[in-house]
Amino acid sequence: MSEEQSVQTPRGTSAETIKRLEEEGEIAADYLEELLDIADLDGDIDIDVDHGRAAVEIVSEDDGDRWLRRLVGDEGEVLDALQELTRLAVQAKTGERSRLMLDIAGYRRGRRAELTWIANEAVAKVRSTGDRVALPPMNPFERKVVHDVVAAAGLVSDSEGVEPSRHVVIHPA
Repeated sequence: MSEEQSVQTPRGTSAETIKRLEEEGEIAADYLEELLDIADLDGDIDIDVDHGRAAVEIVSEDDGDRWLRRLVGDEGEVLDALQELTRLAVQAKTGERSRLMLDIAGYRRGRRAELTWIANEAVAKVRSTGDRVALPPMNPFERKVVHDVVAAAGLVSDSEGVEPSRHVVIHPA
């Protein structure tokens, strides 16, 4: 398994913060490598610092992605659980809460593109009708993507409801 590292951080992020996030990524990579070994799955681990948080992705050759998809699960629920376990492993080593993002076989990247399209469609509907639009329930990652798209479009959004039915509602500005 190999690790590839790059850094993409917002301006003003201190060198100390970047170093801490890189350390989180390294701890997460070690944890995930052990998991892949136990599951007898091949995969490479890419580590980034992206938008002020450690970002780790498990990738594989084209054929290997099919096997890694088992670690994503239906609608990403296994991926969400693995992300929480990885965050806990990082917290156990550092003593600090981690906001690390985990992706497997590009699932979150693809889901982000899909959610961006859904959010843009809802924004267009709000603009054309002037009515608020409620989207289906989403996990925290998905809601954050939608909130970011809505804010960039100059509208307002809120999360309403209680897990697992928590959802985004988009309002006119």
